[in-house]
Amino acid sequence: MKMIFKVLVIVMVSVILSGCKGQQKSATGEKINDKELTSQSDRQKDVLIKKIDRKYEDAKAHYELGKLYHREGLWDKAEWEYKKALAFDPAHHEAQASIVKLLADKGDSQRSGVIAEMYIGQASVSAKNSLLLGRAFQDRGLDEYALTSYMQAHRIAPNSVVINKQLGYFYLLKQDNANAEIYLRRAFELDPYQPEIAGQLGKLGVQVEIPKKKPKDLKRLEKEKAVSGQELDQELK
Repeated sequence: MKMIFKVLVIVMVSVILSGCKGQQKSATGEKINDKELTSQSDRQKDVLIKKIDRKYEDAKAHYELGKLYHREGLWDKAEWEYKKALAFDPAHHEAQASIVKLLADKGDSQRSGVIAEMYIGQASVSAKNSLLLGRAFQDRGLDEYALTSYMQAHRIAPNSVVINKQLGYFYLLKQDNANAEIYLRRAFELDPYQPEIAGQLGKLGVQVEIPKKKPKDLKRLEKEKAVSGQELDQELK
């Protein structure tokens, strides 16, 4: 009897452990087996590989495949796909920032820094490229390079509302209220019809007022803004 009891206990414990092993929660709280996660990733890779087979110059597919490899810690494969994305789309800012992040993740900080500087230099051809690269860096937690890119964009187009707002919000996230106020004030001066900026400035203790009516000579003012560099704002948004 004792032997039978022991066998039953062992079987029950095994069943419980097998039910719990290899499970984790999804974003919705549902339990997912590691095998399911692996198969999901494999399916995504299979779809992307087929896309690349059909159109090898598909930069987006190479980039997305690189992201999957990156997530799995397959550094060489990820870097290869990111580079392929850049070969077909040299201004693919997400791929550029991802290479910098990948090198940092694998512990090659020196090479990561050199390549980041190279991409920032390439982006200096325009405020738009600098801003988009900065956003890609920021999305990956590379705030030092993000700020360098944003400041480069600001030097090129100091009167851009979008760039001043971007810098203001960047500093807000860093809890640097003094610098946040400087750039948010400037964004509001350039375009005072921005309730969200007025609200943020209010939280910083700065009282501003949104004009009740737009000026009659708005068209002339818009032309002046275009001359001063704000013509970039529509394409930067």
